[in-house]
Amino acid sequence: MRIYLLGIAGTGMGSFAGLLRKAGHEVKGSDENVYPPMSDKLREWGIATVTPYAAANLNRAEIDLAVVGNALRADNVEAKAVRRLGIPHMSFPEALEELFLQTRHSVVVAGTHGKTTTTSLLAQVLSHAGRDPSLLVGGVPLNFNEGFRLGKGEHFVLEGDEYDTAYFDKGPKFLHYRPRTAIFTGAEFDHADIYRDTAHYESAFEKFFALLPQDGYAAACSGFANWKRLASFAKCKVESYCAQEDIEADWNSRWMNLGPAGASFEVHYRNTKEIRVTLPAAGRHNVENALGVYAACRALGLKPDEIAAGFKTFRGVKRRQELRGELKGVAVIDDFAHHPTAVRETIAAVAAQYPGRRLVAVFEPRSNTAMRKIHQDEYAHAFKGAAEAIISQPTAIAKVPEAERVDAKKMVDDIAAAGTKARWMESPDAIVKALTTELRSGDVVLAMSNGAFGGLHDKLLKALS
Repeated sequence: MRIYLLGIAGTGMGSFAGLLRKAGHEVKGSDENVYPPMSDKLREWGIATVTPYAAANLNRAEIDLAVVGNALRADNVEAKAVRRLGIPHMSFPEALEELFLQTRHSVVVAGTHGKTTTTSLLAQVLSHAGRDPSLLVGGVPLNFNEGFRLGKGEHFVLEGDEYDTAYFDKGPKFLHYRPRTAIFTGAEFDHADIYRDTAHYESAFEKFFALLPQDGYAAACSGFANWKRLASFAKCKVESYCAQEDIEADWNSRWMNLGPAGASFEVHYRNTKEIRVTLPAAGRHNVENALGVYAACRALGLKPDEIAAGFKTFRGVKRRQELRGELKGVAVIDDFAHHPTAVRETIAAVAAQYPGRRLVAVFEPRSNTAMRKIHQDEYAHAFKGAAEAIISQPTAIAKVPEAERVDAKKMVDDIAAAGTKARWMESPDAIVKALTTELRSGDVVLAMSNGAFGGLHDKLLKALS
């Protein structure tokens, strides 16, 4: 088919464009701006792009299907042209379902935290075991160096996003993914720009569990109090997993060892040891992600030693505890964390990776949820384990109504009151300027944002050099 993608430069849409091209379709698309690294990737895949959006970009005679990204509004000039010209169009999740999922066994990872890492680990374990899975994930797994993979095996591994689908479909993306096997990493209120409250947010996962067929399977993290209620919507077998020993679960970790090389732990099923595994990814939260993968892979028929072998080969994901460089003894780490739970777990993981070193946690509350005061109080305790927290003024806060905005300066006061040294700074550039003179050999800078953080990582490394 000749497929045209509106909003092609986003992480998800760009990877989907690559998947379509790999499957043999003729692919092109448009966006408001196309920047590296996605511009480089699209060129590498042989996909033509045009900017900015314009009705003249679309030729009805040359397009069999238009795929509309969820960043586009109904009044977008190309969205209007698609409707006016009568070009058949779908959302990206609809097109994925239609073109790839009808004949495959869908393995979907859903939940608030850890989806990208869990999805990437799952795909690597299946790939290492010779199952040759397909993959679509909202990040770049270092094992594959792309956010997609087109395999010949029966399994299609997907990151199940609860964000809305398109301007003409406000339901969660994962409702189109036909899950047969699922990993549910837990649910805590997020995406405050589209969900009214916790009940509204949890309703998305109620629908997700209800999609699973009777002969399906779900591994659900029991570390969240609401897991059992949400899992009750499933008609299939559900097993629980958790990396906290004081929480009941079918799948547990025991004798966990967290250190610079990652994690090692025993996997127990209903209090009986199956195997001891090593994982080259740090932190208790990644042990928990691995338990979910282990449970799902056992349900898919893999043996314990096959899963353990796959774990050993996992190389991680870009922007997830990613070491961007180490200069003059200062390590600069990039992470996507933005929810207080993710911030807390990431700090603990990095502290275990770099024992005895001074950890400076730099945070930009940039996501649609973080920029709102919903979790304002929870951030106070999220930075324990860091020697210092530096909170950047959010760069895009103007798009949040004033009455709903997080107060970055109050966040600093709360963090300090909870026992961690903290300060506010007005911009990423100001942070770079201050840290360049303050950092000493042995320090670790952990920069957390779900955006580019004003290029802070590269600017800091350049300044240190």
